[in-house]
Amino acid sequence: MSKRDYYEVLGIGRSAGEDEIKKAYRRLAMKYHPDRNGGDADSEGRFKEAKEAYEVLSDPAKRRVYDQHGHAAFEGGMGGRGGGGGGFGDVGDIFGDIFGDIFGGGGRRARRGADLRYIVELDLEEAVFGLEREIRVPTLVECGSCDGSGSEDGKVDTCTTCNGHGRVRMQQGIFSVQQACPHCGGRGKVVRSPCKRCHGNGRVEEEKALSVKIPAGVDTGDRIRLTGEGEAGPPGSTPGDLYVEVHVRAHDIFERDGDNLHCEVPIRFSQAALGSTLSVPTLEGEVEIKVPAETQTGKLFRLRGKGVKSVRSHSRGDLLCRVVVETPVRLTARQRELLSEFEATFDGENARHHSPRSSSFLDGVKRFWDRVTS
Repeated sequence: MSKRDYYEVLGIGRSAGEDEIKKAYRRLAMKYHPDRNGGDADSEGRFKEAKEAYEVLSDPAKRRVYDQHGHAAFEGGMGGRGGGGGGFGDVGDIFGDIFGDIFGGGGRRARRGADLRYIVELDLEEAVFGLEREIRVPTLVECGSCDGSGSEDGKVDTCTTCNGHGRVRMQQGIFSVQQACPHCGGRGKVVRSPCKRCHGNGRVEEEKALSVKIPAGVDTGDRIRLTGEGEAGPPGSTPGDLYVEVHVRAHDIFERDGDNLHCEVPIRFSQAALGSTLSVPTLEGEVEIKVPAETQTGKLFRLRGKGVKSVRSHSRGDLLCRVVVETPVRLTARQRELLSEFEATFDGENARHHSPRSSSFLDGVKRFWDRVTS
């Protein structure tokens, strides 16, 4: 009976990577494992077939030979340890790989150091134009006294619990689970003379000073990744990463909306009525805008290109200035007199002519009461 193509068995393409191969095998092994299927012969056959395919395709050397010669490469011993056995002698090894990933048993490969997060607070101007800032991060670093080995004299011994493998196996019938060795923590090595400074951990707490380059245009929630600047890992492993998260403080004048900036510009009602030229602030200095006569509260003036330069697209946003007509306060006697004379000019139809919004509002109120009382 001819064998199915190994790629077809796992349901993957010929260009599949290591992670995709392992994921495909894990799915099939879980589905067809005999313990789950009550001794079903078809499931057992599928399990053996998937195991055989995984043993070949997960090994780069065997995979290259298989891609060139197919199944013939492993007939008659050509491929070393045969892919045709497919028995249950190695079930523990295969499921050790699967459950080792799930439960943390990664063989002798020590786990990576933890990632860290640091929040940096910026003024709006700093976020818009970018800067370089020094930060101090409390973290675990490699012990300088023992160079991260955890040993006072630099000597380490093979762990007698796992015989240097870094993992131990728990077996219940046919089902086997591998996990990190509890004695050596998965290193496969033990320290007989612990370092006095780090007590054998290989790491010590320290505040690390770093210089962070913050690009122009960042906003609250943006993160900058510093590879390898997180916590030092256990001896023999790589450190984690540091993520610098941006938080932009509220600004006294501007409010940011994406790449646009908004601000309110108060003006006197005489300036709004007669028109005026106003100086308004931008992040790069003052500019002038012309307010036409009879301008109402809420009118927006758009200053193109005076917003924020995007950190992603490098396009520049706009500044939107919203005019707010301000009622004068603390009037002098003369100002009150002039305003009274001015107000006296609004009577009858003359008032409706000069105050269209007020007239429209009053007309609406009248129609409302007519409907209510009719």
